[in-house]
Amino acid sequence: MNLNRLIKHLFSGHYQVRKLFSTEALDRITATIAKVESTHNGEIRFAIEAGLHWPQVFHGVTSRLRAVSVFGELRVWDTEANNGVLIYLLLADRKVEIIADRGVHSKVGDAGWQKLCEQMQSEFRVGSFEKGVITGIEEVGRLLNLHYPYSGVTPNELPDRPVVL
Repeated sequence: MNLNRLIKHLFSGHYQVRKLFSTEALDRITATIAKVESTHNGEIRFAIEAGLHWPQVFHGVTSRLRAVSVFGELRVWDTEANNGVLIYLLLADRKVEIIADRGVHSKVGDAGWQKLCEQMQSEFRVGSFEKGVITGIEEVGRLLNLHYPYSGVTPNELPDRPVVL
């Protein structure tokens, strides 16, 4: 267990999420997801978590493991075409993870998602959290458009509103 990591998570709270993502910023992110999803047949979810509970940190839960858990909790996997994508941001670790359903993942692969995470994290490092998230959503949308192009009907199987955990 890393003591510095534990301290960061212990002192993380919803106030940090609200400081970085105002209600208006969350509204703009929602609108971006809705706009992007109208151009393809994929589904995008965005979730933000200030920090993990101390037992999770103590047991070594990484941002990746937590993102996989959130992917299941939010039922991002439950789309008809297996084309759901979760963008998960763990603020205490300043880490973003992208978890994609098997249909999308088989087309984009680990390297494609990792490259996008690195682009988003570079925005986060300079304090541009909203811009980083919107850029990430737009790029996920571009990738979904390549593999799940608009077919005349875009059923919205998952909510567009970001989830604050």
